[in-house]
Amino acid sequence: MRQHRAALIVAATALAPALLLSTPAFAAGTATAATTTAPVTTVATTTDTPVDEMSEHDLRIAILRILADGGSGKAVVREANKALDAGTVDAMRAFLKTGFRLARAEDDRVAVFRILGDKSSGKAVVREGGRALDAGTPEALRAFLETGFRLARAEDDRVAVARILADPTISRALRAAAEKAISGTPEELRYFLEVGRYEVHA
Repeated sequence: MRQHRAALIVAATALAPALLLSTPAFAAGTATAATTTAPVTTVATTTDTPVDEMSEHDLRIAILRILADGGSGKAVVREANKALDAGTVDAMRAFLKTGFRLARAEDDRVAVFRILGDKSSGKAVVREGGRALDAGTPEALRAFLETGFRLARAEDDRVAVARILADPTISRALRAAAEKAISGTPEELRYFLEVGRYEVHA
């Protein structure tokens, strides 16, 4: 059964129409997509077919595509497989309409806890991650992972760069690089702290 499903997943990825859930994807280590504020109720097809109007075939393909997504977490994979194992239209629709959202929230909660448990996470990241957990909604967790984490880390990074600039003993080259980074994007701040400042010293 599992081998058959694996083959179907490959086929769904390669051949199926675009039956992706109308929610943003979260890629590990990045946070650039817009957040969603409503439960998942439709599948994005060329006609934006509501889940309640999808055929059994389309429901199955939509779930297989979720399973084929490398970004799907353990809870999502677990609940998607349960829906397919049940084999009923009602079970598959229930997963796509509510089960996916709740399972992804479970995975997102784990991801937030991991970020908070990372000793390298700064004050702003811990603050915003804590707020997302306190809010407790799937949307708040997703918003932190997709946008809040990136912005909070940039806040922490900007503080770190400011501390470098406050050191009167740094070289002119390092000061110039730090001044450029501190007025830049979150990605430029991160690059300077992880790579750029060492390149200047080299």
